[in-house]
Amino acid sequence: MEKTDVLVIGGSAAGIVAATTTKSFYADKSVMLVRKEPQVLVPCGIPYMFGTLESNEQNCVPDEGLANAGVTLKIAEITSFDPENKTCKASDGTEIEFEKLVLATGSIPTKPAWLKGTDLKNVFTIPKDKIYLDTVRADLDAFKKVVVIGGGFIGVEMADELKKIGKEVTLVEMMPHILAMAFDEELALEAQGLLQSRGIKLKTGSGIKEINGDGKVTGITLNNGETLEADAVVLSIGYRPNTELAKNAGLAINKMGFIQVNEYMRTENSDIFAVGDCAEKYSFITRTVKPTMLASTACTEARIAAMNLYSLSMIRLFGGTISIFCTCIGDHAFGAAGVTENLAKERGFDILTATFEGIDKHPGTLPDTHKQIVKLIASKESGLILGGEVMGGRSVGELTNLIGFVIQNQMTVDALLSSQIATHPLLTGPPTAYALIKAAEMIAKQQRA
Repeated sequence: MEKTDVLVIGGSAAGIVAATTTKSFYADKSVMLVRKEPQVLVPCGIPYMFGTLESNEQNCVPDEGLANAGVTLKIAEITSFDPENKTCKASDGTEIEFEKLVLATGSIPTKPAWLKGTDLKNVFTIPKDKIYLDTVRADLDAFKKVVVIGGGFIGVEMADELKKIGKEVTLVEMMPHILAMAFDEELALEAQGLLQSRGIKLKTGSGIKEINGDGKVTGITLNNGETLEADAVVLSIGYRPNTELAKNAGLAINKMGFIQVNEYMRTENSDIFAVGDCAEKYSFITRTVKPTMLASTACTEARIAAMNLYSLSMIRLFGGTISIFCTCIGDHAFGAAGVTENLAKERGFDILTATFEGIDKHPGTLPDTHKQIVKLIASKESGLILGGEVMGGRSVGELTNLIGFVIQNQMTVDALLSSQIATHPLLTGPPTAYALIKAAEMIAKQQRA
């Protein structure tokens, strides 16, 4: 029987942060992280293993961070755990006794039961599994025509990366536009135009009906009856929480399949916590249950859980996810935080919106200057910022984070207008026409009209 004070199951982003933060806040406690993968991938870097990176090893998280923090690493699969007796059984035959347990079991790619042909040869998913993805990368080298199903972030990034290595790529999305869950129409159309300019074919507004082939894939049929030839198909149509272990142990699972937790990431058992893709999520704005799965959210949850393992603090609780995203298509970046205009209206908010188009450097004659578009969504009555969308150059990532901070700190349009910003010709838009401030100004004018 092995023994540890804190046991973390799962070795991706949430598991790593939970383990290292626990050691930081409770240095006298022993911490063990158990994972089944010999090597862990950087989750958000997975699409870039197929084009930008020279080898898959370049997308691995080094284990030195765990060792340096004093975390014990064990490579095995936990097959079951007993919440009452506080023991786990591992695939290598050992049992582990714990005081506190953190479940960070992640998510699994969706393969819908209704979709015919998912088991054909050369139909691939994108799990966080290096051994499987090593095989996928090698297999894709032999193919010319690749169809990517799903126009979310991973699908878009996969399509772009596969095009970089000379594949004929078609991206299929059932919604009218790609990235439709994160962006309103105007920015989604910008992203579509960029993909098409890079040689990627788009099929939007009609989802997949079935995958065709006899033994191996030969193409797909869309809901509208159109058929597309394919040597390989990449399924990127979502992920489901990996909660079988928790379910078998008797923990409560919500209607979306996530482990139920409170704002401290604690389950109904006070000694068991769940974080990351397997854990329940609530909207920061509406408090409704959400299926969002993000590495950034997972890391926040992991820190909250780790800091509250042995004692609860009112300032260390999770207020809900704001759905914050960013991605790149070539040199053009896109980001979003909070609700879209469409979602805000769907949720019943009375809103004002404004979109300002500027530049991300100043003067605009500087090399590599991009146009920068910022859209803000705010409550008409209070002026509270509910969401924002951004397009521009590489500074978009941090500008998206800034909008996220604005939302989480419940800033209003007036508060944003009186905020002080740092600007530099090479790093930001001009102080006289800073896109985020100008968009807020446009909303303020509507309020006063």
